[in-house]
Amino acid sequence: MKDSQARTIYLKDYQAPDYLVDRTDLTFDLDPHATLVTSRLKVRRNPAVARAEETLPPLWLDGSDLELLSVSVDGELLPAQRYQEKPGGLALSVDRAAFELEVQTRIAPEANTSLEGLYLSNGMYCTQCEAEGFRKITFYPDRPDVMSIFTTTIVAPATYPVLLSNGNRIDSTTTEDGRLRVTWEDPFAKPSYLFALVAGDLQHVEDHFTTCSGRTVKLQLFTEARNIGKCAHAMASLKHAMRWDEEVYGREYDLDIFMIVAVDHFNMGAMENKGLNIFNSACVLASPETATDAAFQRIEAIVAHEYFHNWSGNRVTCRDWFQLSLKEGFTVFRDAEFSADMNSRAVKRIEDVILLRTSQFAEDAGPMSHPVRPDSYMEISNFYTLTVYEKGAEVVRMIHTLLGEEAFRRGSDLYFERHDGCAVTCEDFVVAMEDANSADLKQFRRWYSQAGTPVLEVTDAYSEANGEYSLTIRQHTPATPGQNDKLPLHIPVKIGLLDESGSPLPLDTSGREEMVLHLTEAEQTFTFNGIASRPLPSLLRGFSAPVKLRYGYSSAQLQFLMRHDSDPFNRWDACQRLALDSLCKLQQQYRAGAALESPGTLIEGFAAVLDDVTLDPALVAKMLSLPSAQELAEQEGDIDAAAIIAVRVFARDAIAKALEARFLARYRALDRRKPYTPAAEDIAERSLKNTCLTYLCAAGNADSLTLAKTQFERGENMTDTAAALAALVEFGPEEQSENFLEAFYQQWQQDTQVVETWFGLQSGSAKFGTLERVQKLMSHPAFDVKNPNKVRAVVAGFAMRNFTQFHREDGSGYNFLADQVIALDKLNPQIAARLVTPLTRWRKYRAEESGQIRAALQRISDSGKLSSDLYEVVSKSLGQD
Repeated sequence: MKDSQARTIYLKDYQAPDYLVDRTDLTFDLDPHATLVTSRLKVRRNPAVARAEETLPPLWLDGSDLELLSVSVDGELLPAQRYQEKPGGLALSVDRAAFELEVQTRIAPEANTSLEGLYLSNGMYCTQCEAEGFRKITFYPDRPDVMSIFTTTIVAPATYPVLLSNGNRIDSTTTEDGRLRVTWEDPFAKPSYLFALVAGDLQHVEDHFTTCSGRTVKLQLFTEARNIGKCAHAMASLKHAMRWDEEVYGREYDLDIFMIVAVDHFNMGAMENKGLNIFNSACVLASPETATDAAFQRIEAIVAHEYFHNWSGNRVTCRDWFQLSLKEGFTVFRDAEFSADMNSRAVKRIEDVILLRTSQFAEDAGPMSHPVRPDSYMEISNFYTLTVYEKGAEVVRMIHTLLGEEAFRRGSDLYFERHDGCAVTCEDFVVAMEDANSADLKQFRRWYSQAGTPVLEVTDAYSEANGEYSLTIRQHTPATPGQNDKLPLHIPVKIGLLDESGSPLPLDTSGREEMVLHLTEAEQTFTFNGIASRPLPSLLRGFSAPVKLRYGYSSAQLQFLMRHDSDPFNRWDACQRLALDSLCKLQQQYRAGAALESPGTLIEGFAAVLDDVTLDPALVAKMLSLPSAQELAEQEGDIDAAAIIAVRVFARDAIAKALEARFLARYRALDRRKPYTPAAEDIAERSLKNTCLTYLCAAGNADSLTLAKTQFERGENMTDTAAALAALVEFGPEEQSENFLEAFYQQWQQDTQVVETWFGLQSGSAKFGTLERVQKLMSHPAFDVKNPNKVRAVVAGFAMRNFTQFHREDGSGYNFLADQVIALDKLNPQIAARLVTPLTRWRKYRAEESGQIRAALQRISDSGKLSSDLYEVVSKSLGQD
C-alpha cells in the first residue's frame, strides 16, 4: 500500500534554507484546462548558512502536478542540463549568489479535485496553499521560513470581473483582446502558504473600520449573487474582532483593505491568507432563516480566528511545520477568549472542554498521538489536529493562568515586537513570555514535546485538632507511541474550598478564595491552615489544565458542588461526573444481564438544576445534556458499543418521564415569540428551550410531538426549526417524520448550507440514519462527493456522529466507511485521511468489534497504492512501518 514518495520528516533534521527569495512576481493567465503561470523570483544565497569559498549548492524548488515549460536565469533560457525534474520538485544548478529566476508552468485547475493549489469551485478560481499547496501552482521553495514580497498579476476573460489577490490593488486594465488584467502587491513579506488568488463573477458587501490610530480600512466580503443577503453577521463579527484585537492585544490592522471570499468547495474551515481570507461558505454565510445559533457563533469565532492570524501567524509566522501550534494554538486561544467575551464565558469553556475530552483525549490515546510540537511527520496535512490546535491553545491558556493577564499581555507585546516579520519557533514564544516577566518556564516547555493526557490522582486529609487541610496530587502521563517514559510537567491546578454551607473558604492569610497550585513534581502535598471544619475541594476550576482528574467524589458531594460551587465550569463538571457515574453503573447492570434501574440520583440532580431559575439558561442546557456516546467510550477499558447505546437511551427516557412536568414548564416559559437576534441571552434561552423540547418528545407524550410540530411549522428561525425537526425525526412516527423531512427539503433545496443541515440531520440520527438511508443520500441529486462539506454532512455524519448505527453488529458500518475512504483517496487525500479516524482506534473495542474494525482498516491498506496522507494514518493505526 505504501506510496513510494512517502517519507518521514524529522524536526531534528531541520536546516535553514540555502537560498532566500526577496521578491516574487507572479502572472496568471487563467484557463480552466491550461492556466499559464509565470513566476519571477529575486533569489540570493542565505547569508546565515553561506560559507566562504564554497561551491554553491543547487537550488531546490518544490513542485507537484506541474507541466514545466521553461526556466530562465537573468533573462537567459537555461539548457536542460542545468536543471532536473525529480519527484516532488526541481533541482537547479546555481553559478552565482544572487540572480533573477523565471519559471513558466502550466496547470489544470478544473481537474484539481484535491482542492490544494489553484482549483475551480462552482466556476470560481480559488486557491488553498497551506500547508503545501503552493507547489501545485509553480515550482518554488515552498516552506514557511522563505518569506518574500509578493506581486500578483491576474489575466482573465471579462466573464471573471472580480480578480483578487493579497495586499493592495495597484493596477487594473483591459487588454486589447478584451481580457481583464489586475495587479496586486502585498508590502509585507510572507511565506508561500499565505498566497491567495480568487477570480469569479462575484458580488460583495462593503463596510469600513477606523483603526485606533485613525486609519480607515475598507472591508469587503465576496460571494455569489444568491448568497449576498447572508453576509451581515460575518461583517459585524469582523468589525468586533478588529476592535477586540486592538483593545486586548494592541494589534492594529496594517493594510488598506481586508477581504473575505466565500467558497463552496474547501477542505478546511477558512484560511488566513494575508489580506484575502478564503472561507468555506458554511463558515461565513448566515441568516436567521438559514443558520442555527451554533452556526452564528461558529462564524463569529472563525472570522475572528482568521483575522487574529494577521499578527499571530502572518506578521509572525512559524519557522517550519513542526511549529504549527505556534500560530494555531495561540490563535485558537485568542479566538476562544474573544468568543467568551462576546457570549457566555462559562458555556464557551464548557464547549471547548467537551471537544477536548471526547476527541482530543482520544487522539492522545490513539495511534496518531503526538506532542503539540510533533517530532516527525510524513504528511503535514495529517497534523492539523486537535492536539496542535485545541491542546496547543490549552498550553497557551496555562501560560496565561500561570503568569496572569497583565503579565501575559507584556509577553505577547514583546513577542510581536521582537519577531515581527520573522519565521520563529514555539520556543521563541515561551522565551518572550519569560523575558517580559522574569519568569521561569523551563519545565513548562515539556508540554510542547511530551505527548499524552496527564492523569492527576488527588487525595486529601483533614486534621480537626490543627485546623489543617492538605491535598496530595500525583501526576503521571501514560505511554504513547515512541514515548514510553514521561517526565513530570508543570501543571497549574486552580482550586477553591467550600464549607458545609457551600460558602468559599479563605486559602491563606490574604483571604484569597481561589488559588493556582503549581504542580511540578510527580507527587506534591499542598497544606492549608485555619480551616475550621473539613472542606469540600473544588478542583481544577475552569479546567485550568488539559488533564484527567481523579478524586473520589461521592454522589452527594457532586450534587453539593452542582448547587453551590461559585465556579460555573465546575458546577457543570460535577453534573457531568454524576451523569457519567450513573451511566457507568447502568452499563455494569446491562453487561450483567440485570434489569436497568432508574438513575434516581441523577434525576434528583437534574431536577435541582431545572428548578434553579437564577442560573444562566445556556449553562442549564449544558448541565442537562447527557455525556455523549463518544465521551462514555473514553471511560471504558474495552468499548462496549451496544451497552453505551442502550444505557444512554434508557437514562434519557427515564429523566424525560420523571421530570416531564418541569421540562414542560420551562419550555412554555421560554417559548416567547420575538424577532431573532444572535445575542448571547437569546441564544441561551433557545438552547434551554430546545433541550426541554427534546426531553419532552423522548417522554413519548403525543402532546409533546404536537409542540414540536407547531414549532417546526412556525419556522421563525433555523435554530428552532432544526431542533423541532430533529425531535420529530427521532421520536415521531416514521411516515410523519418522512413528511416533515420532505417538506423541509422542498422549502430549502436551493440553499446549499441548509441542504447540508438536512443531510447531517438524517445521517447523524440514531433512528433515521441507517446505513441504507445514508447510501440513498449519497445518490441524492444534491450530494456531490467532490464537495468536502457534503461528504462531511453525510459520510462523516454517519461515521463520526451516529454511534448507534455506525456500530451495527454485522460490521456493515465499518465496511461502508472503508469503501468511501478508498474512493475518496483518489479524489481528495486530505479528506480521506481525516475520514478514516473512526477506524483507527480499533484496539479500544471488544474483541468482536475490534476484529471487524481492523479488517475494514486492513482492506483499505490492501486496496492498492494509497496517497501519502492516507498511508500515514492507516500504517500507524495498523502498527506497520
